[in-house]
Amino acid sequence: MTSDSRPRRRVRTVLKVLGAIMLALVVVGGVLYVTTPWAPKIEVVEPGPGGERVTDDGMLANHYPAEGAGPHSAVLLIGGSEGGLNPFMDEMAREIRDAGHTTLVLSYWGAEDQPERMEELPLESFTTALDWLSAHPEVDPERIGMLGVSKGGEATLLMASRDPRIRAAVGYVPSHVVWPGIDMRHPWKMMGMGSTWSEGGQPVPFLPYTDEFRGGTTAEFYQMSLDTLPQHPEAEIPVEESEAGMLLVCGEDDTLWPGCPMARAAQERSETHDGPVIEVLAYPDAGHLISGPPITAQEAEDRKLTQMGGTPQGIAAARTDAWPKVLDFLDAELG
Repeated sequence: MTSDSRPRRRVRTVLKVLGAIMLALVVVGGVLYVTTPWAPKIEVVEPGPGGERVTDDGMLANHYPAEGAGPHSAVLLIGGSEGGLNPFMDEMAREIRDAGHTTLVLSYWGAEDQPERMEELPLESFTTALDWLSAHPEVDPERIGMLGVSKGGEATLLMASRDPRIRAAVGYVPSHVVWPGIDMRHPWKMMGMGSTWSEGGQPVPFLPYTDEFRGGTTAEFYQMSLDTLPQHPEAEIPVEESEAGMLLVCGEDDTLWPGCPMARAAQERSETHDGPVIEVLAYPDAGHLISGPPITAQEAEDRKLTQMGGTPQGIAAARTDAWPKVLDFLDAELG
């Protein structure tokens, strides 16, 4: 080794370490958007009007039965990296109930006696919830759907590709690949985490984060990681194996991750492999926080929904346009 090659190696080592630190900070900043520093608040809301708490078979969920004589169609709802049973997912469950579908909104991590981080979370948690709905005397087991937001959208695509009971799948800002896990309480440990999900006690194959990132938004970081997908094809979710029609909703100005490119990738894969019809609703001035019933631009600003991209007007317009289409989709697919 020459004397001048050693300094070059030291420089490359320092740059690699600095890059890894920057990468960790970027990812941590992205996933902690609903938290206070290093102390995330995970909410578990009580059931709202007409609802009941469900703890059967180890579940933690709020159940909202549809009114009138059954059997009814039903929708399982799950959130993402915020964990627990949060108010906005519970609100969506009640709104979908009011539209005529029995709903079950599920906590699958972060609450008391549940995993403290999103790593190798068992897909069987969702299977248990689907079993519960299927066995409910006022639910038609042939008319069950699933709705997930962000990481919950990732799980919804995964479950729809595995469980034929799911006849309709709605993914708000979903992913078409499986990503590594998230640790909200110890974010400095995240870079070495394994798959977010497990099945049968084994991790579901996932797409590792790139180690080449040197700065930018988390969406750019995720996009650079997606560029390595050809080396990890097993991480892509086989949406073509689903029995469910799918509706995916995204914002083109999502600064957390590339929700619209990932939604379109799922759509393209399904078309290429003769899978189910996947419709994508993409909104140019909306970001990551666009799920749920209509709100005004002032409400979007007051609730700081632009912190993950978009404008207040764009987010309000997206939610106003998308929500009735989500309800129409559920009506059409579930009967």
